[in-house]
Amino acid sequence: MSNQHPRQLSITDFTYDLPEDRIAQFPLEVRDQSRLLLCRQGKISDGQFKDLATVLPPQAMLVFNDTKVVQARLRFQKATGGMIELFCLEPLEPVREVQVAMQQTYSVVWKCLVGNNKRWKDSRLEMPLGPYPQDGTLWAERLAPAEEGYAIHFTWSPGELTFAEILEKAGLLPLPPYMNRDAEVSDQDRYQTVYAAEKGAVAAPTAGLHFTPELLERIQQQGHQQAFVTLHVGAGTFKPVKADLMQYHYMHGEQLNVSRQMIEKLLHHLGKPIIPVGTTSMRTLESLYWLGAGISLGLLPPEDEEELVLPQWFPYDVRTTLSVQEALEALLHYLDENQLPYLQATTRILIAPGYSFKLCTGLITNFHQPQSTLLLLVAALIGPTWQKVYKHALANGYRFLSYGDSSLLLP
Repeated sequence: MSNQHPRQLSITDFTYDLPEDRIAQFPLEVRDQSRLLLCRQGKISDGQFKDLATVLPPQAMLVFNDTKVVQARLRFQKATGGMIELFCLEPLEPVREVQVAMQQTYSVVWKCLVGNNKRWKDSRLEMPLGPYPQDGTLWAERLAPAEEGYAIHFTWSPGELTFAEILEKAGLLPLPPYMNRDAEVSDQDRYQTVYAAEKGAVAAPTAGLHFTPELLERIQQQGHQQAFVTLHVGAGTFKPVKADLMQYHYMHGEQLNVSRQMIEKLLHHLGKPIIPVGTTSMRTLESLYWLGAGISLGLLPPEDEEELVLPQWFPYDVRTTLSVQEALEALLHYLDENQLPYLQATTRILIAPGYSFKLCTGLITNFHQPQSTLLLLVAALIGPTWQKVYKHALANGYRFLSYGDSSLLLP
């Protein structure tokens, strides 16, 4: 593990050559037919994802992210024929919690990326919700600039529809930028996990795309546990690192929701393997420790704010000897005190070499882009072995990125 502070890491040390033709443009016909690279304590072997149940460490708990991708891209055709695209990133008003914002009726304000912004001359854009006038209409009005985008006020008729229903009717599925293609009908199913439940992500938690109901059943039969958290994956997951040093990279925030039962489940499983399915599940689990520590130390939430937000460098700047058990118990106490059924927070933490893992003992994940924060997270878990893993995957025909193959990393 590096002794260097993660602020001093240079992203150029986390690169490799990824040929264009190794990026999977479409999923395999059957989800669990993808390949599985197993890296156990530095030793690499090849297998198939369908056999995952047999290679997991005994009594493992797999933690899945049950977020559901929403059709977050809205294309408005102008009367002049031009196109303005709005990409919904996160809710601003009347509520900031994604799951609640999805259920809003009549109107919402969201932060959006605006494609073709210079051509947006009209005061508001409009889009029919179907071929007939009675199907309704969606309107968009640009308000003030908001960090990396604009605050957009959406209103619609019929107003009884929820914003989730509006996106289903009017929106397009946001495939990752590196796919360079529009979503097809098959993507509606294949760019969601089979256990997706909570609407709010603008990118799929792709490590979970390999699971089938039959495989989940086999995993359970082998004596492994399954548990669920929700982290709404943001577009920031694809945000390239442009800074020379990581201290100048601003980490995106993502909303997480974790039930009381899930925190209790983790408490009972301490001491046994806890393996997140995907980087988003790992980010959620590790954030739980630091949120608990922050609450316990009186550092979170800050005095002037009600919202729980975990800052980017918190795990590196805060010195604490708090055990995982104490941190999780602090979260339960916080839920009791505030009479909350589940924990809702925003996490901005950056997991990079130099990070000390608190809950996670392994990771199931796809192969990530060069010079990305996701590759930093992998390197934090398995150290310099990441280079060996990626070299092996490239030399042995593995498919990369969202629709690509998978790996089980056990340090």
